Amino acid sequence: MNSIQHIAGMVFIIIGLGFDIFGCIGLLRLPDVYNRLQATTKCVTLGTCSILLGTFVLKGLGTTGVKAILAAIFLLITSPVAAHALARGGHKSGVKLWSKSVVDKYEQDGN
Repeated sequence: MNSIQHIAGMVFIIIGLGFDIFGCIGLLRLPDVYNRLQATTKCVTLGTCSILLGTFVLKGLGTTGVKAILAAIFLLITSPVAAHALARGGHKSGVKLWSKSVVDKYEQDGN
């Protein structure tokens, strides 16, 4: 493995760790379930997928690299869909928005 490939892989992993850390901070600091859900979804799609991409760059087209890319594709497809389903289910079951929220698109659409 050459040094440029190693540096690129480590850069992707460090960027992913940064997104994951900020997502965890958002999970703790944001005021309601909908804002927290948004932070964690960004954490998974940007952070974890960057870590998996870095793993692919480091490991190449071997079994570990292919598994990393497949896991990233799976996360990119399922994470936003799961977050939407959780937010919609929370809204339908009556979970209130933060008192300072300015818009409620679900309520406006009548869903």
